[in-house]
Amino acid sequence: MPGNGPTGAEWWRGAVIYQIYPRSLMDSNGDGVGDLQGIIDKLDYIGSLGVDAVWISPFFKSPMRDFGYDVSDYRDVDPLFGSLEDFDRLVAEAHRRGLKIIIDQVLSHSSDQHPWFEQSRQSRDNPKADWYVWADPKPDGTPPNNWLSIFGGGAWQWEPRRLQYYMHTFLVSQPDLNFHNPEVREQMLQEVDFWLKRGVDGFRLDAINFCFHDKLLRDNPPKPIEKHIDQGYTSDNPYRYQYHIYNCTRPENLQFIERLRALLDKYPASLSLGEISAEDSLATTAEYTRGNKRLHMCYNFALLNSAFDTGKIRSVIETLEQRLVDGWPCWTIGNHDVVRVLTRWGGDRPRDDLAKVLTAFLFSLRGSLCSYQGEELGLTEAEIGWEQLRDPYARAFWPLFKGRDGCRTPLPWNNQDEFAGFSSVPPWLPIPEEHRLKAVAEQEQDPDSVLNAYRTFLQWRRGQPALRYGNIEFIDAPAGTLAFWRRYRDENLLACFNFTNKKKSLPLPADLSLESLGGHGFPEVRCAANQLLLSPYTAGFAKCSSSV
Repeated sequence: MPGNGPTGAEWWRGAVIYQIYPRSLMDSNGDGVGDLQGIIDKLDYIGSLGVDAVWISPFFKSPMRDFGYDVSDYRDVDPLFGSLEDFDRLVAEAHRRGLKIIIDQVLSHSSDQHPWFEQSRQSRDNPKADWYVWADPKPDGTPPNNWLSIFGGGAWQWEPRRLQYYMHTFLVSQPDLNFHNPEVREQMLQEVDFWLKRGVDGFRLDAINFCFHDKLLRDNPPKPIEKHIDQGYTSDNPYRYQYHIYNCTRPENLQFIERLRALLDKYPASLSLGEISAEDSLATTAEYTRGNKRLHMCYNFALLNSAFDTGKIRSVIETLEQRLVDGWPCWTIGNHDVVRVLTRWGGDRPRDDLAKVLTAFLFSLRGSLCSYQGEELGLTEAEIGWEQLRDPYARAFWPLFKGRDGCRTPLPWNNQDEFAGFSSVPPWLPIPEEHRLKAVAEQEQDPDSVLNAYRTFLQWRRGQPALRYGNIEFIDAPAGTLAFWRRYRDENLLACFNFTNKKKSLPLPADLSLESLGGHGFPEVRCAANQLLLSPYTAGFAKCSSSV
């Protein structure tokens, strides 16, 4: 059945969300690191892309061991990025341009330099003693169970002042908060409310299914080696050796999610976007968005961690669609945690051509779409040498896993200045020469650039309600291609994509009458002998007035 278009409170349905990694967008004060004023300075550029909202990765006060995902004050801006006044001005300037503001919230853990943890670790009887996950050692002094850290090794760190271990799913300096404690749940809701009152339009919820742990601290069962796939962890990471049943994705988490949604509902146009990484991320995504009392939408790593395979891509999308029932999907093919999509999926394909087709494909899917900064330029993964690495995850698993620095390098604004217009001093991560050649200023002068193709497609998409709000139905297509119908009310729109260097033909029913659509930046599709003909590396769109 065709869906309904979004109301004002549901602006996020079909929205395109541009993810900003603030360290790397624009440095306004010459310290080599991007900041909030830098984002303000580039809002006109972001608005010119045709996106609906920006998601800003963490800018909170932090020792930056994990570059802001280790929060030491949930209600303040780190001086590296500016001030609360800068943030308020950013919200106002974005809203003036019709852009929504989504910020990261890291609820499951804090920094070990947060005052809560500094107090909690002192003794077993202080006011914050039970605010983090503490456990006694086994009789032989070893950790209480076999849980592992995603960043390598065990998930438990000894604290001699308490003669106990504390849990850390990520870095040792990122202790997990104890959501079984009602005071913690109340406090974290207050942290969310603080930013709602400052005018944010929504939250990207980091590791949202990691808030609760099993109170009995039961061991996770081992995972057979043949199951060590599609989880996004390299073969040298022991985290892939377990089924993560007891350390995350616990049933109690859903009760907290519903309380979080009740808070957001007091601000009717606000959004919750959850990050899901679970044993069955598609099932968990559906579970966390079911009904109207949980999260508005979630994204997962099913496409972010996969190799390029059109059959797998179709299977992932269709599986989630089947499981969602009444939920709303959110899709992304790149972000700050994974290898850039043009490197991950590129192979030997022409990168600019592939970038254009991937843009059209992503923005044609049912749901809301997240686009990571630099994808509009067709940036590839940067090669970062050991001596330049900043990511602790990379340093723990070098050289098989090279970490996340390669997708986090600063955005190139021009090819004339020494540091590509990003900063007046050497930036926190190097800008590779191949990125300089794809700088914004260079591409804006080229009508056939990836950047201009991105803008053209999003401008065209705004006038296509079937792409923004309609249902999706895949049809069989040759290897290396994807095709689907998007249906909205009485409109049937066919979208097809050729990711290969060969011409492809898509079989059509004999009585099907198609009207080719233009204006999206790709050649209009051609039909001959009940076949739709696709050139190499292209996207095609057509309408059918009859029911299909």
